[in-house]
Amino acid sequence: MKKEHIIELLNGGHVSIPRLLLTHYSTVGLHEEDCFFLIKLHAFIEHGNSFPTPEELSAEMTYTPQTCMDKIQQLMQKGVLTIDEHRDKEKGYYSEAYSLLPLWERIFTKLEQQEAKSKAEKNAQNEESLYTLFEREFARPLSPIECETLSMWIDGDKHDPELIKAALKESVLAGKLNFRYIDRILFEWKRNNIQTIDQARAYGEKFRKHQYDKKTSSPKSDNRSNTSAPIYNWLGK
Repeated sequence: MKKEHIIELLNGGHVSIPRLLLTHYSTVGLHEEDCFFLIKLHAFIEHGNSFPTPEELSAEMTYTPQTCMDKIQQLMQKGVLTIDEHRDKEKGYYSEAYSLLPLWERIFTKLEQQEAKSKAEKNAQNEESLYTLFEREFARPLSPIECETLSMWIDGDKHDPELIKAALKESVLAGKLNFRYIDRILFEWKRNNIQTIDQARAYGEKFRKHQYDKKTSSPKSDNRSNTSAPIYNWLGK
């Protein structure tokens, strides 16, 4: 075979194989032979033949036409392949085509379930970590009401666990270690669309500076005694 002919064959086109299929076929109950068969079917569809016959499929595989037909039926029973009917209104006839849409839907559903499970596990770990952190800072077990409040911050108010930790730190620095004070901090952050630790830090520093400037500008204040900015009182007292 001449080099020019080989190059011509290589440039004859490519088939894009969905990475989703290669990565997640096993998660939807498919085996390697199922995956390869679907790739071949996908290649026919990409090249304009949306309803290849068992003979056409067999010509490019080691399967017999009957085996190809059996494989198609198996994939349809597994719910990853359907045959859709299309009507050409202008020409007045019906045509059929294989559809891999059920396959993609199955994969996406599985991915969503895995993501939800991963998120739930992460939330559970964060929640357990928060309880431990709060009890360490409070130097005592949390009361049932405090546990309920902490759970409400996570599940009801949807506060980021990292922001809850930051609010706890603010209350420790302010010497006001109580849930009411922490709840007020979280409320102020949410009201001002504070979503990250950096935003919370910048927001707190702005208020501390405001309090400091206000105090040092007062005629009654002794500037010599104010060498550092005070902790912002989130309860306004």
